[in-house]
Order: sequence, then C-alpha cells, then structure tokens
Amino acid sequence: MFAPTYLPWFAVYVKPRHEKSVALILKGKGLDSFLPTYTRRHCDSKKFELPLFPGYVFCRLDVSKTLPVMTTPGVFSIVGNGHAPQVIPDTEIEQIRRMLGSGPMPHPWPYISAGQQVLLESGPLRGLEGVVVDASDERWLVVSVHLLRRSVAVKMERASLPLGSISSRRSEGAGHFGAPSSAQLLAS
Repeated sequence: MFAPTYLPWFAVYVKPRHEKSVALILKGKGLDSFLPTYTRRHCDSKKFELPLFPGYVFCRLDVSKTLPVMTTPGVFSIVGNGHAPQVIPDTEIEQIRRMLGSGPMPHPWPYISAGQQVLLESGPLRGLEGVVVDASDERWLVVSVHLLRRSVAVKMERASLPLGSISSRRSEGAGHFGAPSSAQLLAS
C-alpha cells in the first residue's frame, strides 16, 4: 500500500489494552507499525508481555491518508499538536529498537526532559544517545519520546559509559519499576 521506508513515524493513541490488536490490524492494512514491549513477571511467576508505551502504537503513514489508521478498531487519534499529527523523529524510534535488540530488557521510566546527554562509545548499544541516571545503585540509560513525554530505560554496565558521563541523580525512594519518580528526579 505505502512505501514504509519513506514515510515518517507517528504515535497512534489507542484504547487501553488494545495496543497489540491495533498493531496487528495496521500491519494487516499494509502499514508499518511498531509496538515496543517488555516482559514483566508477576509474583506467581506468570510472564506478561506489556507495551513500553501503554496506550500508543507507532506507525509510519502518509499524513494525507490517515483514514486506514483512523478507521481501525481501538484507535482514538493520531498524536499531534491540535491541528495536525506530529512526526516522531526516526532517531527516537531507532533508539528504542536498538534498546530492545541489545540484550538487557528495557522498562518504562518516568519522563526525563533535561539532563546530561551521553553518546555510548562501546558495547551493544554503541552510538545510542540518552540520559544516564543512577537509581538504587544501578546505572540506567534513559531514552525519551518527547512528543509522548514518556521514557524507557535499560540497565547499563559502567564500562559502556564514556568517562565523565555519569549523572549524579540518586533517589532515596523508588518509583515505577525501581525507578525514581519524576518528582524525585526534579528534587535531586
């Protein structure tokens, strides 16, 4: 239907718990969709595959031909600035794809907008740019999708980080998935 490599990425806002079905339907319509997920273990050892960005599916589309997306069951809207859908930079999607393929499992993280940006110089994520955060004596690389004001994080080994790149943000309490809350990050 479309040439996916030439179209920009957009975030599609979907009904809660409908992300997987929307992604499959969009693929069935010939659209390039991307639903980043992570595995979470429940206390009784059950595994659940959950979206890294709950309520959103990423999709390449021609902004002048949004009908196939908007008529998909479970789709509320295409995220934008109020007047038109807003493009998500290819680099943000590529960074999430690289995190998913690197080995360590990324997790949702409180959104981080400002901080020390680093460019990884070695390891499986070499070339990836993000913010380094200390939480509970672990180092995390956080990558944000700024349009959605959402972030994902992956545990990092100290050897993968360039010298002088470590943020001194520490939290005393833990927020979602052992991560500091946004308020804790702003307070430190």
